[in-house]
Amino acid sequence: MNNPFDDPEGTFHVLVNEEKQYSLWPAFVPAPAGWTAVLADATRQEALAHIEENWTDMRPKSLVEASRTA
Repeated sequence: MNNPFDDPEGTFHVLVNEEKQYSLWPAFVPAPAGWTAVLADATRQEALAHIEENWTDMRPKSLVEASRTA
């Protein structure tokens, strides 16, 4: 079986968690608890482009907020 995350012909969602971390997710797999779809039913390339455009700071939200108060 091939890895569904690498399927160039697959349909994907882009998920985000409370820490503002992003994930590429196969559309046929239910999103795990704590993750919300911010882009649905996209090609792999569209999903990766969305992640690249929007996830510009890899630090978790809590770390970003902690560094602002320090």
